[in-house]
Amino acid sequence: MAITTNAITNSFKEDLLNGLHDFAVGTGDTFKLALYNSSATIGADTTSYAVGISGQVGDSGQYSAGGGALVNALVSVNGTTAFVSFDNLSFTGVTLTAAGALIYNDTESDKSVCVLDFGGDKTATAGTFTIQFPAANNTQAIIRIS
Repeated sequence: MAITTNAITNSFKEDLLNGLHDFAVGTGDTFKLALYNSSATIGADTTSYAVGISGQVGDSGQYSAGGGALVNALVSVNGTTAFVSFDNLSFTGVTLTAAGALIYNDTESDKSVCVLDFGGDKTATAGTFTIQFPAANNTQAIIRIS
């Protein structure tokens, strides 16, 4: 079992063309990020978040099943690449180990957006676990379409 390398999910690509996802700040959909350990099997073919998928990180401190809401989506275009990024997301008072994450659209039936592979286990022990997103630009943003 494994988390596939960072991937925008196939269903997200189709959903975009059908006009399903709205990233507008303040008026758009609610996007969340759920954490997974190395036993999870998630990847480009993951269609949605679901409670009980094997490998989900359990409740600890401020983190609970389903993860946390992502805020301040920045949508922009530079050259021929459109991109989206979010503010960093932190969970405090947690003891957990995560190897990756799933970003999903909580407003639209928990449909998947992308899978993040952390490149190995990341841990926090009675501390803060932070997802630090890369720069919001056309070469580094977490979600890029070119």
